[in-house]
Amino acid sequence: MTAPRHSNMPTKPKHPGPNILMMLAGLLLTFATVCGLYIGWMEWWTGVESAHSQIEKREDAKFALPATDGDVKIAQPQEGEAPLQPEDATAGELIGMAYIPAFGDSWERNIVEGTSLAELNKQGLGHYTTTQMPGQVGNFAIAGHRNGYGQPLGDIDKLKAGDQIIIRTLDYWYVYEYTSDRIVLPTDGSVLAPNPIEPSQPATEPMITLTTCEPKYSTPTHRWVAFGTFKYWAKVADGVPEALTHKTASGGVEFINRDVSNPSVFVRLGTLKPFVFYGLLAYVIIFAAAAFAFRWPALRAIRNGEKPQPAFEFYGWLLRHQPGPAAIRWTLLLILLLVTCGAMFQWVFPWAAANIPVLKEMSNFTVS
Repeated sequence: MTAPRHSNMPTKPKHPGPNILMMLAGLLLTFATVCGLYIGWMEWWTGVESAHSQIEKREDAKFALPATDGDVKIAQPQEGEAPLQPEDATAGELIGMAYIPAFGDSWERNIVEGTSLAELNKQGLGHYTTTQMPGQVGNFAIAGHRNGYGQPLGDIDKLKAGDQIIIRTLDYWYVYEYTSDRIVLPTDGSVLAPNPIEPSQPATEPMITLTTCEPKYSTPTHRWVAFGTFKYWAKVADGVPEALTHKTASGGVEFINRDVSNPSVFVRLGTLKPFVFYGLLAYVIIFAAAAFAFRWPALRAIRNGEKPQPAFEFYGWLLRHQPGPAAIRWTLLLILLLVTCGAMFQWVFPWAAANIPVLKEMSNFTVS
């Protein structure tokens, strides 16, 4: 009596229910993953691109940063009226940098002329062109995002009276102290007046105003506005303000931001194109080598009846259609998914944020 042979006909599910359920589960999983990736793009990657653009802007302007080797001098406050620098600026031009120690030792942002989305999305903070310059009698008003794009003013609600807001131009430091805040409508232009506290009165001293969106994590309906008064000015050539220093173990003085000279690999590149390209290249090479050496054992096992025909599910189908043994198939699938994520960060999400109305309103994205 001959032994029964395996049927060459693949085993199919008797009912369409499992297929439908698996398809729905796959769609829901994909939707949730894409939503999570979009939040990651908005909260993380736009900040990486902004940090990269800010470094490029400083390098183009030959804007030297404080040393991080532990040999830093404390710049002493100067007497008399603060020097005016710059006297004026064109749209997008680098005015200086902002440091707010209360936001963390590594917090620093560019300040450029103008408050359009092109400036705020890529350059950190923007100066309201109708307001005064740093150290000038009147109101030096700047704007920044509270969410996404490195969220430069994400912690504005944590400022406490006396916290220092330090502005550095090419040659001078201007040190302000936070005093108060206010929530206003976007149409309230009084906070940009030369005297934002008493708009009907003339300015008598230098002040600073920071504006950002309110609420933080949903469509902004108001503006959170923080005010500060001028404390002193100092020369960059003399060192850095004391609030931007730490004492070292050996008794020396160091600049608080030791990350300034060592940005991450993503910030240095500012793009995911190399990762996508080399990821695709690796995928093609491994795919071709595995196909030549092993063919498609997972599909062969199903065709030969060694394994039952599984219910359709996209990621399982994708895994089965990779060549080689299980370890290689999983490696190929992982590379493919990572490349897809990179492509979404680089091209798909920026397109969606610029063209889908609800996302455009939420993200404030603009094509630069």
